[in-house]
Amino acid sequence: MPATQPDPSRRSAFRSLIAAAGATAAGLFGGRAHAAAATETITIPDAAQQAEAPKQAPLFSAVKVHTGGLVFVAGKGYHEEGDIKLHTAKVLDALESELKKVGSSMEKVLKVNVYLHDLQDYAAMNEVFRGRFGPNPPVRTTIACYGGVPGKSLVEMDCIAAL
Repeated sequence: MPATQPDPSRRSAFRSLIAAAGATAAGLFGGRAHAAAATETITIPDAAQQAEAPKQAPLFSAVKVHTGGLVFVAGKGYHEEGDIKLHTAKVLDALESELKKVGSSMEKVLKVNVYLHDLQDYAAMNEVFRGRFGPNPPVRTTIACYGGVPGKSLVEMDCIAAL
């Protein structure tokens, strides 16, 4: 077969792969009726930015609730004095508060990102973190931020949860 003509069997296989992926996605996310509604989101603005609202557009939202059944909570930090254990507890309390406001809970969290000011705080942060999400904890990524976490917080966390 000349190099300038595509191989029809490869094209057919690719189309089959795309069709299978589409069918799987439709099954996972509730099919067509659910997919139409899943394009809407509810935004809850960040309280600190609301004071700036008349002056300029906000940088981010505190919480986004997707009608597809997911809650996205922006990074929370604790910007007062204290050690990593206090900061971790306060940040987890803030996440829990945001989740409760929209009808979710710590037990429904699917993914957590943890940003540490110093990697040396990893073990102490884990002591407080363990058990806060129930018996089936979410997946998690933990990193130490080069230059530290913004503000005075020793830890920042964001999460994605189910409703």
